[in-house]
Amino acid sequence: MNLLLSKNLKQKLNLNITSSLRKSIDLLQLSRFELVKKIENEISDNPFLEKEYKVSENSRNFDDGFNFDFESKISLRDHLLNQLSDLKISKEDYEISKMLIECIDESGKLTADLNEINKISNHSYKTHSILKNIYNVIQKMTPIGIGFRNHKECIKIQIEHKELPQKKKNLILDILFNEDLDDIKKIKEKYLRNNLNEKFFEEAISEIKACDLSPGLNYENTQYIEADLKVSLNKSDLKVDFIDEAFPLIKIDNDLIEEVKKELKNKKNPKILKKINDAKWLLTSVKKRNNTITKVGEYICQKQLSFFYDNPIKINTLNNKDIAEDLGLHPSTISRIMRYKYIDTPKGIMPLKALLVPSVSKGRKISEVQLSHLIAEIIKFENRPKSDKKITIELNKRGINLARRTVTKYREKINIPSSRYR
Repeated sequence: MNLLLSKNLKQKLNLNITSSLRKSIDLLQLSRFELVKKIENEISDNPFLEKEYKVSENSRNFDDGFNFDFESKISLRDHLLNQLSDLKISKEDYEISKMLIECIDESGKLTADLNEINKISNHSYKTHSILKNIYNVIQKMTPIGIGFRNHKECIKIQIEHKELPQKKKNLILDILFNEDLDDIKKIKEKYLRNNLNEKFFEEAISEIKACDLSPGLNYENTQYIEADLKVSLNKSDLKVDFIDEAFPLIKIDNDLIEEVKKELKNKKNPKILKKINDAKWLLTSVKKRNNTITKVGEYICQKQLSFFYDNPIKINTLNNKDIAEDLGLHPSTISRIMRYKYIDTPKGIMPLKALLVPSVSKGRKISEVQLSHLIAEIIKFENRPKSDKKITIELNKRGINLARRTVTKYREKINIPSSRYR
């Protein structure tokens, strides 16, 4: 009898834990907009909850007639498809471009690589046809910068569209693809030694800094994008804060709870007790959710200090696993945090996940951008054209363990022909 009771209690406990955990997971992966709506609904449904807003003079209250009708606005995807339908292109190019649009995320990034695109299309199209549509169709669309595959390409697209003197464009692109990318000061010294005007160089850097790294967000009406976090810079460090403005501050109506408790002494009411427990859970869970997001956001920004300060185009390799290990969280938790979370930075509002760059090597950590630089550098100084296999061997010697097909993919990304045609 005792064993049976113990088993039943254990099963009930496991069910409760699972239910509570599931609710916490669901809360964590909600966007700011979704969370605010959930809080509004919970407050309307639970008499033990009440709210306050921390509102500044310039902030907007969610109760002030704000329109939350997402469906009334055209999406980025539909906007791109509308542009596509207006183009006079072949049926094949139309189908390829349509497929590519489906692979573009809310920031405007083309998230699928050539191998993935080939799989999606069941290898129906040649690689050069796919690349042609990326460069000549998708990257010619608005918002300017759409269809980029890394931050450098995003900047390159925008610079090419700007009305700038060709000399300045050439300088910007030279800086962008400079082998000393990690050290802007070193690049500057190099150009100044070649008698380049310092003001001209600084203007080029300013143009780079002015580029939007999440151009897709520009299409969405900015009132729909609610950043959870804000980055503030000082001379030597940065600060990441949760944005309290226009976010409901949940309070427990303790006076009402005390009144109800007196009545519950005489007659138990499971429904009322559940409402009280739900109110307390929501208060604790929302606070924990916001603190966790802030903690993760601060960690990511500290890892990308150079991006925010001295180098506008440098993003260090960083992934969910790295963050999880250092912060003592599960990778799936980090993955859920990254879902529809935005951060307000001096470079504009961007998805938090835009600051994550996976390493393309299982050995030495190296980003797509850095790998592209190395491949370009190896080819630049080759005496005789090196095959992708020989480039792979050279990279492996440097601790960058890659397959030959990976080298081929990134060589093609930077528009360098194979050794046969160099």
